[in-house]
Amino acid sequence: MEIPIIQIGNSKGFRLSKTLIEKYNIKDKVEVILEKGFIILKPIPSPRKNWEKAFKKMNDQDDDQLLIDDVFENENI
Repeated sequence: MEIPIIQIGNSKGFRLSKTLIEKYNIKDKVEVILEKGFIILKPIPSPRKNWEKAFKKMNDQDDDQLLIDDVFENENI
């Protein structure tokens, strides 16, 4: 696949098609890896993606208990 290099202010860059962005689940950032004469773009996943679903599953399985005791015995003091 060939894509043109374009002027972006004082820099140059390139645009990825919407199809590529969606196919490789690229969100806000990519990691650039320089390896053996190649430039590799690696999507950076959203660190909290699907947390809500995971927490719901934990709650449904009663697996959302505190692992350490509360620091305060009485929070109303």
